[in-house]
Amino acid sequence: MKQFEITPIIEGPKFGPIDTTFTNSSLWMMIAVLGVIVLFGLGSGRKLIPGRLQSFGEICYEFIMDMLRETTGPEAVKFFPLVFALFFFILFANLLGMNPWAFTTTSHLAVTAALSFFVVGMVFVIGIIKNGTRFFKIFAPSGLPFIMYFLIVPIEIISFIARPVALSVRLFANMMAGHVMLKVFAIFIAFLVGSGGVLAGAAIVPIIGTTAIVALEFLVAALQAFVFAILTCVYLNDVYHVDH
Repeated sequence: MKQFEITPIIEGPKFGPIDTTFTNSSLWMMIAVLGVIVLFGLGSGRKLIPGRLQSFGEICYEFIMDMLRETTGPEAVKFFPLVFALFFFILFANLLGMNPWAFTTTSHLAVTAALSFFVVGMVFVIGIIKNGTRFFKIFAPSGLPFIMYFLIVPIEIISFIARPVALSVRLFANMMAGHVMLKVFAIFIAFLVGSGGVLAGAAIVPIIGTTAIVALEFLVAALQAFVFAILTCVYLNDVYHVDH
C-alpha cells in the first residue's frame, strides 16, 4: 500500500490539529489544477476557425452547461464555474494517478470527503439563503397523507446526511480499488516471471489482465468525474425545486 502513502515535501508549521506541511498529495493536486488552467488557457481563443484546443473547450463548455440545464434547470447556470471546476479537477487528478510515478489524490478519503462536504454544505447554505425555512420542505414532499410524513421525513433527513458520505466514498473506493488491483496483478506477474520455466510463460495471462484493467481504469477515471459532477447538479436541484 506504499503507493497511497502521504510523504512530506516541505515541512510547515502546525496550528493545533492543522498541519500546513506540503506533501506529495498537495503537489499532485496543484499539478491537476495547473493542468486544467493550462489546457483551457490555451484553448480559450476567439478564432473564427477554432483550432483543436478551442473546439475541445467549446465542447466541454456545452457538455457541462447541458448537464446543468437538464438536471437542475436554466436558472442554475450561475453554478457552471463550480461544476466545471469540480469535473475537470477530479478528471485530471484521476488521470494523473494513472502515471506509475504519480500520486492519486482522489484515492484518499480526506480529499474526496472535503470535496463532498463542501458541495453538500454549499447546497444547504444556498438553499437556506434562497428559500429561507421553505428549504426544509425537501424533507417533507408535498401531497402525502399526513401519517406518511412520520416515515418519509426521517428517511429524507438520513438520505440528505448520507449524501457527502456516499459521494466521497464512491470516488475514493473506485480509485483505490483499481490501483490495488493493478498492483496485485503486477506482483503476480513478477512472481511468475521470477519462477522461470512454464510459470514464466503463464505470466502472459496476468499481463493481458493488467492491460484490460488499465483500460478500464481510464474509463473509471472519466466516469467517476462525471458521476461527481452530475450528482452535484442533482443536489443543486434542491435549491430551486424545494416543492418536489
